[in-house]
Amino acid sequence: MKQWAWVAGLGAALLAPSAMARVCAVNIDSTDQMTFSARQITLAADCTEVALTLRHTGRMAATAMGHNWVLTRTADYQPVAMAGMRGTLADSYLPKGDARVLAHTKVIGGGQSTSVRFSTRALQKGGDYTFFCSFPGHFAMMKGTLVFG
Repeated sequence: MKQWAWVAGLGAALLAPSAMARVCAVNIDSTDQMTFSARQITLAADCTEVALTLRHTGRMAATAMGHNWVLTRTADYQPVAMAGMRGTLADSYLPKGDARVLAHTKVIGGGQSTSVRFSTRALQKGGDYTFFCSFPGHFAMMKGTLVFG
């Protein structure tokens, strides 16, 4: 009998972290007019993961009017965007392996969508975060704030 209690307790302990996980879904659109559908994204404090979907509602190809979604600390946003301008479409106009990039999608063209799923462990509640499109020249207009907690 004690053995079954131990197994049940172990099972409950293993399931507890996943039972407490909360995935928050976020959808955001981008357009041929270099806009995002939201200037602010607010995540609840109990979100442990974010499942973000970016949709390009325009018609232009990724080579001409591609968009992605990139998240950095606000202090890192412009340096990352400037460094990305030296990149390529294949690299989503981001510096390879840059730790300042907290999450990002690939660059997509009109009619396409893409998703990214990331943990909120790297985010501080009340921290200062900016999301933007790193396609060359877009980051000045296509940006917003992410509020966590």
